[in-house]
Amino acid sequence: MSDATKPGGYGQSSRPPKIKNKSAAAVQITAEQLIREAYERQGSVQKAPRQKVLDGEELSDYQMRRRREFEEGVRKNRSNIAEWLRYASWEESQNEVKRARSIYERALDIDSRNQTVYIKYAELEMKNKNTNSARNLYDRAVTILPRVSQFWYRYTYMEELLGNVDGAREIFNRWMQWEPEEEAWSAFIKFERRYNETDNARAVFERFVFVHPESKTWLSWAKFEEDLGESDRVRDIFGRAIDRLGEA
Repeated sequence: MSDATKPGGYGQSSRPPKIKNKSAAAVQITAEQLIREAYERQGSVQKAPRQKVLDGEELSDYQMRRRREFEEGVRKNRSNIAEWLRYASWEESQNEVKRARSIYERALDIDSRNQTVYIKYAELEMKNKNTNSARNLYDRAVTILPRVSQFWYRYTYMEELLGNVDGAREIFNRWMQWEPEEEAWSAFIKFERRYNETDNARAVFERFVFVHPESKTWLSWAKFEEDLGESDRVRDIFGRAIDRLGEA
């Protein structure tokens, strides 16, 4: 084996060669120069791919082609809601809000009870600040699917977020007419307490214990009054609870 091919390339002694001239080189090469030269030697191989920017005509051709593909897809399987959602999402990515809205409506014509379509559709309207459209959409959803709590939660949250407290309260009252689960009543009570509407919260409790007359519901109401320092009301609630639960 020659010296050049021995491990380390140092020869038989396996020692690095001695550097006779330890003075600084006349021309100093910095790390930045080394990196730049390395890239230059690699040539075009390491260059980042250029992003092709479509002109107006090319973009129009691309959009037309994609729309034909989506239309073909929904034509072959009209009941495939996932394909409609992809189609609407793509139109939204092209800033074609009207087209996206039209696609969501077509999807609802096929399946008027599809929860995901309503949610994505409402999100589209909210993102584009179409508040009334989102409001009308949630109203449609709770009318068609009054037992689906997430629509009521989203609807009340949206109105509260917009500062429409009276509107949110009205929606909560509509919801309670359907005598929903306990969490819904608790959400209504928390809503009233956020705005220091003690009497309103008390009225909700009155209805709450009638619909859900379990002991924990009465205890929750008693705790509410206790926190307010209403000892007389607490005693009254316990007395009513004993009478009501004793009848069960």
